[in-house]
Amino acid sequence: MSTDLLRYYAQRAPEYEQIYARPERQADLDRVRRWLHDELSHQRVLEVACGTGYWTAWLAPVVEGIVATDACAEVLDLARRKSYPPGCVRFAIADAYELGAVTGEFSAAFAGFFWSHVPRARLPAFLRSVHARLGPGARVVLLDNRYVEGSSTPIARCDDEGNTYQQRRLADGTVQEILKNFPGPSELRAALGTEARGLRILEFEHYWGASYQTVRAS
Repeated sequence: MSTDLLRYYAQRAPEYEQIYARPERQADLDRVRRWLHDELSHQRVLEVACGTGYWTAWLAPVVEGIVATDACAEVLDLARRKSYPPGCVRFAIADAYELGAVTGEFSAAFAGFFWSHVPRARLPAFLRSVHARLGPGARVVLLDNRYVEGSSTPIARCDDEGNTYQQRRLADGTVQEILKNFPGPSELRAALGTEARGLRILEFEHYWGASYQTVRAS
């Protein structure tokens, strides 16, 4: 993962979950939680880029077990402090592009709010990393942001590969440029290609979700 992104999330870790308290997003979050329950209940889940464990804590009571991974030690420290059902959650430092060292057998993978930080050119590598840890027929669930004028941080620029960037201001007043892509359904279908069987894409007001089954291990 990029060192800039790791540095940003290490600095933002204490304030990261404030985004989920915004009033205009509460109805959407309720819908997202119901959708995730339907998609992932009773699964053995590999969570990619779990961050501070916001979704880990919500998923833990409904899944069979979860291994929550992140490349940033600072956010994992916060995630470990949350309350979980005994024996249900294990944490591991792992790069989302190199998940081969994560131990365990998984029937599903979940990546929340990571796709948007993947450069378009690296999407195939990210998907290969996830699929390689799963067997054929495993479920993959993706969740991320849609761009909503007036609620989302404005797009600051776009690079030659079509990646978009935001200027993020932290509580200490510092500003960092962060890659943040907002794919539409057609782009998601093209990126997932033939490796996604039964692909379903949902568009909420502030979020998008996608779920599918792997065709084979990559």
